Amino acid sequence: MAGARVLVHSVTGVFCPAHTDVAPVSCGLERGHLLISDVPFPGSTATVLKRPPFCPAKLGGQPRGQPRGQPRGQPGGQPGVAAAVAVLLEAACGHVLLTRRATTLRHFPNVWVPPGGHLEPGEELVAAGLRELAEETGLHLEPGTFSWDLLGLWESVFPPSLSWGPPRCHHIVTYLGLRSAEPRQRLQARLCPSPGEVSAVAWLEPPVLEAIAATEDGAEGPGPGPGSFPGELPPTVGITELSPHGLRSCRIPTGILLRRAPAHGPDLERVSTGTKFALGRRRAGPDREERE
Repeated sequence: MAGARVLVHSVTGVFCPAHTDVAPVSCGLERGHLLISDVPFPGSTATVLKRPPFCPAKLGGQPRGQPRGQPRGQPGGQPGVAAAVAVLLEAACGHVLLTRRATTLRHFPNVWVPPGGHLEPGEELVAAGLRELAEETGLHLEPGTFSWDLLGLWESVFPPSLSWGPPRCHHIVTYLGLRSAEPRQRLQARLCPSPGEVSAVAWLEPPVLEAIAATEDGAEGPGPGPGSFPGELPPTVGITELSPHGLRSCRIPTGILLRRAPAHGPDLERVSTGTKFALGRRRAGPDREERE
């Protein structure tokens, strides 16, 4: 029901002690539902499930426990929790594509994220990621032109802080890493972002990606200022913005991408906390299996 308050209980909290925010889990799809368990089950993949330290689902109430060792469905056995997929698309040169969400969107407007969205009934994770990539950016990746791996699961609640009001939606986001064999220039030439979902796109180089992943949300302060991030980073980054007259190239201060999520007051243009998690997992990639 529109406008109804969502009673949230942390899915991550089912698998980890209250004083921690990350747990090793196994996950997989069964009959269109995302299942999460603390033990392997047929067809599952080992990964991690994480929430931010300020997660409203953690601070607003204790999770309803279930017997350990049993897969949890839809996901985590919790009604009202939706499954979503997001894809970090990496070009052959190592640049990664992020999109800035349109200001008209109800959830996380003007925040930088990878392309992604809801998992449709019966859809496989990679198929869902490719569909969302095409819908939001116009990019269609042909079979055999990319490899992929599972980066991790992220518990996302909006608003992301209780200080912004009661939770209205609750997701478990599966982050996938897609490595394209195509150069960035060729992918960029095919971009056709959806103005209803995206206000800008950016291909970010590895040093900027590492700096974003290292910026911890939930810490005190707004994050690095324009003159306080590592000197090897460029002062600005190039982005492609949507305008009434089409796409236009411009630059924004790199510091915008290094902002932390504010604990109080209005949200800022920044990179989402879940995206930082996924970028950190991508950087720590040797323990994950890459598939085609």
